[in-house]
Amino acid sequence: MSIKASILAQLNLIRSVDNHIKSFVTVDEEGVTRALENLRPLETSRLLEGWTLAIKDNIEVSGLPCTNATEYLHNFVPQRDATAITQLKDAGAIVMGKANMHELAYGITSMKSVHNAVGNARNAEYIAGGSSGGTAAAIASGFVRAGLGTDTGGSSRIPAALNGIVGFRPTTGRYPSDGLLPLSNTRDTIGPMGLNVADVALLDAVLSKEEPVLSNVSLSSLKLGVPRGYYFDNLDPDVDQVMQKALAKLSVAGITLVEKNIPDVGELNGKVGFPITLYETGLLIPQYLKQNNIGITMSELHSKIESPDVKNIIGKIIDGAISESVYKEALEVYRPKLQNVFSEYFRIHEVDAIIFPTTPLPARSIKETGDTVELNGEQVPTFLAYIHNTDPSSGAGIPSLSLPAGESTLGLPIGLSLEGPVNSDRRLLAIGQLLETILKSD
Repeated sequence: MSIKASILAQLNLIRSVDNHIKSFVTVDEEGVTRALENLRPLETSRLLEGWTLAIKDNIEVSGLPCTNATEYLHNFVPQRDATAITQLKDAGAIVMGKANMHELAYGITSMKSVHNAVGNARNAEYIAGGSSGGTAAAIASGFVRAGLGTDTGGSSRIPAALNGIVGFRPTTGRYPSDGLLPLSNTRDTIGPMGLNVADVALLDAVLSKEEPVLSNVSLSSLKLGVPRGYYFDNLDPDVDQVMQKALAKLSVAGITLVEKNIPDVGELNGKVGFPITLYETGLLIPQYLKQNNIGITMSELHSKIESPDVKNIIGKIIDGAISESVYKEALEVYRPKLQNVFSEYFRIHEVDAIIFPTTPLPARSIKETGDTVELNGEQVPTFLAYIHNTDPSSGAGIPSLSLPAGESTLGLPIGLSLEGPVNSDRRLLAIGQLLETILKSD
């Protein structure tokens, strides 16, 4: 099938199926039609020629609404592309449209959106994860080849895991960060997502301006840390079983597994995550609204938020829930300590990466998911349960990659994560590509 025919088939699939999934809030059929006329022939094709992309609706694309899934931003239509979008378009990619998300990117289910809840690509009655749920569901449903989410505490990796695709959080600062509604300049990043590691690695190469070819990884010399303390705590039985099978398979393949915990990672992360994010959100959103001449204050934005969970947290931010002294201590004392425990772990144990389940539990049904969710017979806070394993690396700023690892007894995807030292992004992607091959083998 030609590139043009493939893209037209994707558009038809969106028209016929996405009314159930609700992964897109805007499909740019006119823009796609124009882009099809400018496709280059094979001999002059660019790295991403004809790749269709779903772009999370908090990333600016010229001429398309950037609603952030909230009422007061419905009429905000940027007149320029975020730098990351320009890079991808210049490489031949085509923006299929803007993807649904959790309102203002402040949640991990993508149930809370003025555009309706995003359904899981495997079963639309289950959550897609978030906050980049629409991007993940669109890719997994075959509507696009790849896409962009954003990641402040797990927002590209959690939905990737729950929908059975690959999600990547790079070393913080690796990609341009302009043109998206900011929550935390310490933690925010664009997060590439795709069906496989090879596609995500090409997106990374374009966004980071690095060479597209990944280096080879030797199985016999590869060492992965397995930090069972914290990362394997209170796992859903299906996640536990999938992880044990995956680790056994990797060991049989010749990879050395080093069973060592990361000291104090949970305690340090608790002193870093929310204090930094909430304080910086209170500074950054008002700046964004002013710089883009949107004409509303943060308090007015708050008044129209529909999601109770998001409304509550933004209200606390406006009320000054985090003091400047607590913020500075988190940023200047505890974050360096968190970064140090990771760097020392890699150095002392001489491991290339760590491996663990991306989320402690698979997707739960939309009807049964609210502020709490069932895990091992108890109701636990939904947000904290799903970000448990992805949040520490977000605070430390190290690269993190989620891969499909298996399925639950209900046939829902389960993901595993790899994380490496700061700036080891290409090496981590190469390791991920190797593991992907091993895990897919019979």
